[in-house]
Amino acid sequence: MNILMHCVYFPPEVGGLESHVYYLCQALADRGHRVDVVTSRSQPGLPDHEIMGEVRVWRTWMPARNAAGWATHAFFSMPRFGALARSADIMHAQDIASVLPCMVAQRVSKAPIVTTYHTSHFLKRAESPFWRPIFQRFLEAADHNLAASVEIAEVGKGIAAGVHVEALTNGVETGFFQRVEPTLPPLPDGRARLIVPRRLFHKNGVEYLIRAMPRITSEVDAEAILVGDGPERERLEALAAELGVADRLTFMGARPNIDMPGLLSSGDLAIFPSLMEATSIAALEAMACELPVAASRVGGLPEIVGDAVGGLFEPADPESLAWKVIALLRGGQLHALGAEARRRVVDRWSNARLADRHLEIYEELVARRHAA
Repeated sequence: MNILMHCVYFPPEVGGLESHVYYLCQALADRGHRVDVVTSRSQPGLPDHEIMGEVRVWRTWMPARNAAGWATHAFFSMPRFGALARSADIMHAQDIASVLPCMVAQRVSKAPIVTTYHTSHFLKRAESPFWRPIFQRFLEAADHNLAASVEIAEVGKGIAAGVHVEALTNGVETGFFQRVEPTLPPLPDGRARLIVPRRLFHKNGVEYLIRAMPRITSEVDAEAILVGDGPERERLEALAAELGVADRLTFMGARPNIDMPGLLSSGDLAIFPSLMEATSIAALEAMACELPVAASRVGGLPEIVGDAVGGLFEPADPESLAWKVIALLRGGQLHALGAEARRRVVDRWSNARLADRHLEIYEELVARRHAA
């Protein structure tokens, strides 16, 4: 089968969507299918075309990292995408900006369209009088719609009455994300290390973890490692200094995917203080590395995080966050929680299971198209 993906970002970009699409494509290629990905030339020096593993990657111009830039990239990617679509058996749009190129390509290709809605951008724009009719058209145009969380799926069904939207949690490559030798040095006896794999954007709520740190450190001996970068870094560093916890926080900046298993394996507990979230690939990656997870009670996080693998706290509430972390660190069950977290990811959210379900969908749609 020839599978054609469109995704605005792709490795070496770092993020949940990028990780999901990369490992899904590799798994599909490993099963003997041809996989082409049309994406953006999002960083200086990236080649227009390369083969990553067995996946063929094609990059086209993107002027900016914002909605206007994504739309412009979608438009300028259409010639390349359309040329590849002529020989495709299936076209898969990975999030909002990727749907229109698939719709246009269907003029020259009879390949069915699958869409996946991943991010909080969909949720934020769903009530907009401008975006709602566009989303309705996108949902109706696809032969099969997927959503990364139940919340996104329900919103999609509300926009396009009668259109089925399947909730399918993103997967993790559990052969790569597993407990390995820690890459960070050991801590003094009795000190716990919190890992916060979050880009420093407002929606990821890192501010509230920092605001919780005075309470946490007054009750338990702990420090936090922030893995990720973003426009809020300077403000968050100043906030840590103002609250007197700068010596208990390390801003590591962005790290490539290859570093993450060792970093996650260096921690005792992962924290996800999100204000909005679909299904967090980063939380699943932490769980796959046998790290318990404490997360905000928002979006798709309660679908994967609960007391059996860590716990939930209220969003934008430093006290709730602090007391959940303190309870977990004092509970003496971190090892058992981490082991259960790994077991659940392997059983329910592995990349192998995700690839199997995608192939079921693709094969059904291709068979239906040939029978028509």
